[in-house]
Amino acid sequence: MTDQLDLMISRVRKGRMNRREFIGRTSAMGISAGLAGALFTKAAHADEPVKGGILRAGVAGGESTNSLDPALAASDVPYMINRTWGETLVDVDANGAVEMRVAEEVSSNADATEWKFKIRAGVEYHGGGTVTAEDVVATLKRHTDEKSQSGALGIVQGIAEMTAEGDMVTLKLASAAADLPFLIADYHLNIQPGGGVDAPAAGIGTGAYKVVASEPGVITTFERFANYWDSSRGHADAVEVLSINDNTARTAAIQSGQVHLINRVDPKIVELLAGNTDVVIEQVAGPGHYVFIMHCDKAPFDNNDLRMALKMSVNRGEMVEKILGGFGTPGNDFPINAAYPLFDDSLPQREYDAAAAAEFYKKSGHDGSPILLQVAPGAFPGAVDAANLFAASANAAGVPLQVKLEPDDGYWSDIWNVAPFCASYWGGRPVQDQMYTTAYLSTAEWNDTKFKNAKFDELLLAARGELDNAKRKGLYSEMAHIVRDEGGLILPMFNDWVEGRRAEVGGWIADPQGTLMNGTALNKCWLTA
Repeated sequence: MTDQLDLMISRVRKGRMNRREFIGRTSAMGISAGLAGALFTKAAHADEPVKGGILRAGVAGGESTNSLDPALAASDVPYMINRTWGETLVDVDANGAVEMRVAEEVSSNADATEWKFKIRAGVEYHGGGTVTAEDVVATLKRHTDEKSQSGALGIVQGIAEMTAEGDMVTLKLASAAADLPFLIADYHLNIQPGGGVDAPAAGIGTGAYKVVASEPGVITTFERFANYWDSSRGHADAVEVLSINDNTARTAAIQSGQVHLINRVDPKIVELLAGNTDVVIEQVAGPGHYVFIMHCDKAPFDNNDLRMALKMSVNRGEMVEKILGGFGTPGNDFPINAAYPLFDDSLPQREYDAAAAAEFYKKSGHDGSPILLQVAPGAFPGAVDAANLFAASANAAGVPLQVKLEPDDGYWSDIWNVAPFCASYWGGRPVQDQMYTTAYLSTAEWNDTKFKNAKFDELLLAARGELDNAKRKGLYSEMAHIVRDEGGLILPMFNDWVEGRRAEVGGWIADPQGTLMNGTALNKCWLTA
């Protein structure tokens, strides 16, 4: 009986046996339910890291144009890669709290206009040398340069003065920013030697793994960095990120054991995968959202009546049911949901209204020519089907929406943020300030709706420095109304993170901040067998 019990405990530790099955089988062996429950709890939490092996992730969202320059990371594969070799000053943990990384202390003055970051001593770069305060300042300054095309441009533009003295970095702001540490946690802001000015795409940082080879759109391989400062990370000898955009191929890869982790599990096959005892489905709700974006500065989308006609043409409930399989919630055309602090849940939920859509379309004066929505299969899981559902409901309202299919390769460089109307996704951000600053501030590099609204910018700056949460929530509510009713964002649904891991992967935690444990799965997980 001891051998049989040991085998079952081993299966629990590997995620291959649930509580009900364990208690049922042990009860049949004559073990009381109370003792069986205690044994299960002990086994389930005996999750000590195991060193060694090669941990592989199959990730959708890669293309041949990807770069190791963290400023340019715009989809899941480069995001995952850069989170593996690099680190930021601070991070945001699974509970939404600021976590110290390259910085070991953060403080501010009373009105949040000046912030100090104490740099951790002895943090080494993969290429030699240790992080200095000067490197940190140079990194932040590089991202303020519009030529860098950084996704963090809107975040760092508000820093009026940066200084390095000893191990201290001081940031003086043009206006108060109560959430600055959350903004500085942005994944584009990996600390690089000399700020990455001379070699932004060298892939040299301070992470648990260092880059061995990178073939954009195919595979990036890493080996454990022997001098990494944090013993709680970097358990495998080596890790790999494989770019697998095709849903069927990605699913087959985890079923066969070719990879240990995958993102974007198609909701249609969740039940199928869940029946495989070698694969565990992980699901967590968060701020991620799937979108259709219109450029407010390009015809015909420079006409707000036309934008409203399209917004009223979306059957959100149908999309959540058919595209997400229920693993998500309807969106309301602004990028904030209950995952965010100070969320205003009083805004009426926008519903499909064919009559209102037709009225707005007539008022727009549009000439009746096809309105092209460009979409690729990899824009988000089910993007093509979602676009076709959108077109059907729009056409039923008399709005001539037409879907144009694009290839995955080159989509994020040639279509997103370039074409006037396309499908996209956002992983969300820990706080409202960061989400709005990254994508809706007029001057943000990643303002992918080309939304420029002076009132909105004024409210954003006011909210950033407002320390009274009640007043701040009111400001965010005003901003939400503006984006919802005047912006170029069509947000039909917030997606849960639905991902797969092999049962032999240990160390997994539910992290709502982003896909694959907010990009840290390769750093934090290990192989138990």
